[in-house]
Amino acid sequence: MFDSAAGVRQRGKKKSGGSGPGSGSEDEPLIRKPHVAAAYTPPIALHRGYQVALAVITALAFATRFWNIGYPNQVVFDEVHFGKFASYYLERTYFFDVHPPFGKLLFALMGWFVGYDGHFKFENIGDSYITNGVPYVAFRAMPAMLGALTVPVVFLTMQESGYSLPAAITAALLVLFDNAHIGQTRLILLDATLILSMACSLLCYIRFYKLRHDPFGRKWWKWLLLTGVSLSCVISTKYVGVFTFVTIGGAVLIDLWNLLDVRRGLSLQTFGKHFMARAFGLIIVPFMFYLFWFQVHFAILYKSGPGDDFMSPAFQETLADNALSLSSIDVHYYDTVQIRHKDTKAFLHSHRENYPLRYEDGRVSSQGQQVTGYPFNDTNNHWVIMPPAPFPDSQRLNRPVRNGDVIKLHHVQTNTDLLSHDVASPYYPTNQEFTTVSMDKSYGDRHNDTLFEIKFDHGKAGQDLKTLAAHFKLLHVPSKVAMWTHSKPLPEWAFKQQEINGNKNVAQTSNIWFIEDIPSLAAGDARNTKEERKVKHLSFFRKYFELQRAMFHHNNALTSSHPYASQPIQWPFLLRGVSFWTKNDTREQIYFLGNPIGWWLASSLLAVLAGIYGADLITQRRGIDALDRRTRSKLYNSTGFFFLAWASHYFPFFLMGRQLFLHHYLPAHLASALVTGALVEFIFCPEDSVEIRDGKKVVVPGNKQAYIGAWVATGVIGAIVLGGFLFYAPLTYGTPGLTPDQVLARKWLGYELHFAK
Repeated sequence: MFDSAAGVRQRGKKKSGGSGPGSGSEDEPLIRKPHVAAAYTPPIALHRGYQVALAVITALAFATRFWNIGYPNQVVFDEVHFGKFASYYLERTYFFDVHPPFGKLLFALMGWFVGYDGHFKFENIGDSYITNGVPYVAFRAMPAMLGALTVPVVFLTMQESGYSLPAAITAALLVLFDNAHIGQTRLILLDATLILSMACSLLCYIRFYKLRHDPFGRKWWKWLLLTGVSLSCVISTKYVGVFTFVTIGGAVLIDLWNLLDVRRGLSLQTFGKHFMARAFGLIIVPFMFYLFWFQVHFAILYKSGPGDDFMSPAFQETLADNALSLSSIDVHYYDTVQIRHKDTKAFLHSHRENYPLRYEDGRVSSQGQQVTGYPFNDTNNHWVIMPPAPFPDSQRLNRPVRNGDVIKLHHVQTNTDLLSHDVASPYYPTNQEFTTVSMDKSYGDRHNDTLFEIKFDHGKAGQDLKTLAAHFKLLHVPSKVAMWTHSKPLPEWAFKQQEINGNKNVAQTSNIWFIEDIPSLAAGDARNTKEERKVKHLSFFRKYFELQRAMFHHNNALTSSHPYASQPIQWPFLLRGVSFWTKNDTREQIYFLGNPIGWWLASSLLAVLAGIYGADLITQRRGIDALDRRTRSKLYNSTGFFFLAWASHYFPFFLMGRQLFLHHYLPAHLASALVTGALVEFIFCPEDSVEIRDGKKVVVPGNKQAYIGAWVATGVIGAIVLGGFLFYAPLTYGTPGLTPDQVLARKWLGYELHFAK
């Protein structure tokens, strides 16, 4: 590992570990001796150069992120979500989101610091913060600070990996002057937390790896645990943080594989200690912190709120003032009820019109009475819950319906019973049609086809059915399909109401229904007497696992189209951006877009690195050794680690079916900046050579002119990246407004910019 001050690894112990992030030269003690022709830079002066560069870069990072942070004083893009969530935290009101709580809790913490009460709900893009008295600058200051800190972390990552000062500055500049990083981290969004945590994970692991020759020491444990804490912050902000686990996990597996080599001299017991230490620090510690943030989440959100509908009735009854606790009543046989779908909120409905003989695709229907989903309250939504065989008149009262009961549903207005049979539904040839039949057939030859089992989504066998509080699937007894509906409307022949059909995928979570009301409940019924109900308790793990299931389900369900969604293949080449905010009268806009110069350079050098790897492998196969051992080790280990980080944060998105946007590439872009800095050194800075003098190894610095070339390369890259940043700055900061000609000049790849006319 290269020493951070002198650029050379100084070790006094015998080698016990192999390749890894930043590893490089020989393992015996090295004595640096200046070469007369090399104009060697003293280590103290070099270290001071790193300190000065770090201070300047950090100051610029804060300046670019905080400049005019109060503009615009309106809600911008996804601030409608994450600002709203902070308000719910401050009001202690339960909400639902597909992301873990850590990043949102930071916003709530900032709101608490400034005394904000959460009264504003960030409903619409363009709503005024000033009019509504929102401390939005304080909210934006949180991600701006985290985004600014990311830049020095990038610099330190290069320094700790043993790269030269020009290489470290180059990598930091690509993030410092990137419009996408600036634009995304000066608004009330989660990405600043995610990216800083990812960058800290890489830095901490490199610091940990540098101590591999002094295992189980205090510093070794410190940096191992800090790596785990950083990883926990990544995964506790967004689930795409798992890609950082893949990066660190890949490096750890290589490290463990090397330690397992018998030539390392480790016993299996010692290897087991290494394995268990890493498992504890990089798996158990992050998971415990991850659980901790959910515990905080549940502890804060104890009031009923807009997130109730995403949770089970048992979960909802743990929230104060929940409608289920206040309004739910037992459902009895012979009650007239309204049954509602949990996801689409449509009522189970029927009317006298029949299905057409043939559908648009030529398939034939049963021509039975239509059963549909209807969004409004109507008497055609009334159904009577009947037993399979009628109870004697003397036994009909106060007979509760329970989980697992088999029932019939009688439609009040048409005097028919609900039925499903082996006829294809209008939209789904694989699903069964729902219709109704007359009473004589229902208790005659079609009796079995009218039987349905009530199966609670969460509940014990024999548990009483309640309005609102019991979510259930209605399973057709003979065919074992579940009653289901979806939002696509039927044609005019069904008045564009929703299709009801029998879903063969019984486990599908969208098969859930509930009883909303009992219109037939008499005024004197004892069930109208409401007893005072206490908030119920569920264990943390029951709540945690239920919330996890709901989060993963709804995250995977984000498949609808979006006008600014993009595909992963477009990201490295910056082919699309996202419109965040516009102001028509001043022709101002915020358009989320990276610095094209920086992105194209980084993407090009990723291809160059792949080419270098390929060429080196081929030349080695042909017996040509074009690289010295130390250069090759650094190229494959340190630079390879950065390349692994880029690949781990990029390629998995090709497997996703959900909505994707340009901001998903930001962690991968940060890794590509590290690769770019590393290649500047590889191309322009020769490695220090090792010579044997008087029986000792002596390091001779590289050629001065080559380092001048590296500084020139860094200067050129910095200048063009700064130029690109300034050119697109009006779209990043939202001001000043641009003329049509100025807008057109920035549509380099046909970006969907506003006010081009």
